[in-house]
Amino acid sequence: MRAAVIGGGLAGVECAKALSRNGITVDLFEMKPKKYSPAHKLPTLAELVCSNSLKAERLNSAAGLLKAEMAYLHSICVETAYECKTPAGGALAVDRYEFSRIITEKIKADENINIIGQEVTVLPSGYDGTVICAGPLASEGLSKTIQSLCGDGLSFFDAAAPIISADSIDMSAAFTQSRYDRGGEDDYINCPLNKEEYEAFYEAIISAESAEIHSFDKKKDVYEGCMPIEVLASRGKDTMRYGPLKPVGLTDPRTGHRPWANLQLRKENRDGTMYNLVGFQTNLKFSEQKRVFSMFPALKNAEFVRFGVMHRNTFIDSPRLLSADFSMRNNPLLFFGGQITGVEGYMESAASGLLAGENLARRLLGKETLVLPEDTMIGALSRYISDETVKNFQPMGAAFGIVPPLEEKIRDKQERYAVLANRAMESLRAYMADK
Repeated sequence: MRAAVIGGGLAGVECAKALSRNGITVDLFEMKPKKYSPAHKLPTLAELVCSNSLKAERLNSAAGLLKAEMAYLHSICVETAYECKTPAGGALAVDRYEFSRIITEKIKADENINIIGQEVTVLPSGYDGTVICAGPLASEGLSKTIQSLCGDGLSFFDAAAPIISADSIDMSAAFTQSRYDRGGEDDYINCPLNKEEYEAFYEAIISAESAEIHSFDKKKDVYEGCMPIEVLASRGKDTMRYGPLKPVGLTDPRTGHRPWANLQLRKENRDGTMYNLVGFQTNLKFSEQKRVFSMFPALKNAEFVRFGVMHRNTFIDSPRLLSADFSMRNNPLLFFGGQITGVEGYMESAASGLLAGENLARRLLGKETLVLPEDTMIGALSRYISDETVKNFQPMGAAFGIVPPLEEKIRDKQERYAVLANRAMESLRAYMADK
C-alpha cells in the first residue's frame, strides 16, 4: 500500500513516520528547495520558521503534557528536539538548524519514505490514501486545490479574538443575558463597564503596543470586516460603545440600568468551558492583551486559553469538514494534518500530523482509527477541531481550558494542572493498551 503526504513541515514528517511505522510506503511531497514560501529559508524538512522554542517542558503545563503524549506515541519531533536541545530555562528550545537537519536525515534513512521535491497543485493520483499537511503559508496552487475540496470552508487570514477559561470569569462582576432577551438566558456572559471604567479602558487600549506584522502578512484587505479593536478605538472615544461594547438591549441586574459599555462573552465549545471575547479581534502583543483586557472587572483574573491574533494563516473550517481522526467527513481516505486543521503551534501541528498518519495507516490496514480520550491534550485538540457546535471556529493551541474540568475543585493552579496532566497520561496509557 502507498500513501501520499503533501508538505514536509513538522506535521508532514510526523505523518510520514507514522505511516512508515505501520508498513505503509510513503511519497512525501515537499516543494523546497525548488520553491520557497515567503517565510522559509532552509532546504531541509521540518524547518522552524519563527521561534526555536517548543514551549514549556514541565508536565504540569499544557505544552509539556502535549509533548509527553507525543513522546508516548513515538513522535520524531519530540525525540529529535531532545537530541539538539539548547538552554532555555523551563522551555524546550532547540538548535533550529540541527533540528531540521537531523529530522531530514532520519526521513531520508527510512526505507519506506521517498522524498519528492516538487510543488503539489493538484492532488496526486494512484495512491491508497492522502494526507495534506499544509502550513499557514500554503502555496497559491495548493490553496486553490484545498479550496475546491473545502468549498467556502477555507480561511486565508486568521483574525481571532481571545478565548478565556470559563472558570476564571468573576461572575460577581458579570451577568448572563442575550440582547433584548433573545435566545437562551446563558448564551452570553456580559462584562459591564461604568463610565469611569470605560474611559480608563479606552486610554489603555489606544496606547497599548501592537505586535509586529511580518512582510508576508501585509496584504491589502487582510482585515476587511474584522477590524482590530484597538484600531476601532483609535477612531474615537465612543466608537467601541457603538461596536463590540454596545450596551443596548441589556440590563445590569446589580444596578437595574443599562451599562455604560458592555463586553459580551460567547461560548466557544459545547461544554461551555471556554468563552471568546466577542468582536475583540486584535493585533496587540500578548502581554498587552492580558494587561488591557483584564481591566474589565469580570476579567480581572482571566486565564487566557489563547490570545487574539491577526496574520496570514490558511486553515480550513474543520468542525464542518473533519472527523476527530483528522479524515474528511465525505472522504475517509483523505486526511489533513498540521496548522491547516486549526491547531496552533509547532507541537500541536506535529501532533495532528502524527495522528493523521497513524489513522490513515489504520484505515488502510482495516483497523479502527484512534480518537484519543478527551481528557488527553491531543484528544481535546482533535475534538475541538471537529466539534460541529463550534460556530465561529478559531485556531487553538494546547491549553488546559479545552480539556474536561476535574470533578473536584482545586484552587491552586499548578496543583490543578498537575492532576490534569497525570489524569491525561493515565488515560492515554489505558486507551493505547487496547489498541
